[in-house]
Amino acid sequence: MDVSATLWAATIGLILLMLAVDLFAHRHASVISMKEAALWSTLWVTLGVGFGVYLWLDFGPEIGQQYFSGFVIEKSLAVDNVFIWALIFAAFSVPREYQHRVLFLGVLGALVFRGIFIAAGAVLIKSFGWILYLFAAFLIYTGIKMLIQRNEHFNPAESKFLKAFQRFIPTTDRYYGQRLFVRKAGVLMATPLLAVLALVEFTDIIFAVDSIPAIFAVTSEPFIVFAANAFALLGLRAMYFLLSDLIHRFVYLKVGLSFILVWVGIKLALHDVVKVPTLLSLGIIVAVITIAIVASLIKTKGQTAHPAEVEPKFAFESASEEEIAQLDKFAKRKK
Repeated sequence: MDVSATLWAATIGLILLMLAVDLFAHRHASVISMKEAALWSTLWVTLGVGFGVYLWLDFGPEIGQQYFSGFVIEKSLAVDNVFIWALIFAAFSVPREYQHRVLFLGVLGALVFRGIFIAAGAVLIKSFGWILYLFAAFLIYTGIKMLIQRNEHFNPAESKFLKAFQRFIPTTDRYYGQRLFVRKAGVLMATPLLAVLALVEFTDIIFAVDSIPAIFAVTSEPFIVFAANAFALLGLRAMYFLLSDLIHRFVYLKVGLSFILVWVGIKLALHDVVKVPTLLSLGIIVAVITIAIVASLIKTKGQTAHPAEVEPKFAFESASEEEIAQLDKFAKRKK
């Protein structure tokens, strides 16, 4: 696949433009409704699918199928990522109106880190072809581990990363609007929102360790890997607000995701022996995730939506308008 610098620039430009539109549309702290989340999710999915159609028509069916395989894999794994975010927000008692900014910055950071990982992965594959077998073994191991530990849940409050963050960075005991930093008594301090952002970013990096090799298992084209990741990530914030109160209903999701990871791992391991048609691989991935979701919804039929629950949790509160005003007055005096 011969990708011109113009196409790279246009793709990155489109992604940055959509991020700017999203940031402008949600520039004020507010609670995202289910209807609004559904509308934004539809927009992001349409954008991602539309880009795949463009690749299909311009570069041929094989390239289009590789993109859609990567896009579906990333979207599927992202659902599990969304559930982790819900647990993080629940553990920190983050007000819903502040969550969008954290997710926006988190996704922006994720795009940067994944771009670095993709570039590194492409260089490694080009220089050491045998590393694909390590990717395959890792995917199979990760899939089996996910299946075995499917009923275990991540507890943000017990995270070693969080404990290290709190040890080295002074943090306030309450939220000050959407601010990540405040200056109190002349001392610059982080708010709990920065700790949440750091944890969101850290967990996404961990997820990238799974998702990047999984997409390299269906395509060796760095442009497709990047585009599939980017367009899948763009819709994560809307997906969170759409699904965060339903995590308890997706009881078979990890079973489906574990099967997908094992499947693409086996496919990658045998790439020199058996050439699995991309369309067949895409069909299997779509079928597995569809069955997992439908079976989950049938199993949990009648259960109502409710926010994620996690114990232990932090009882952070929001600062009053007067307290925030006092900070602003102090900052003006310092100037």
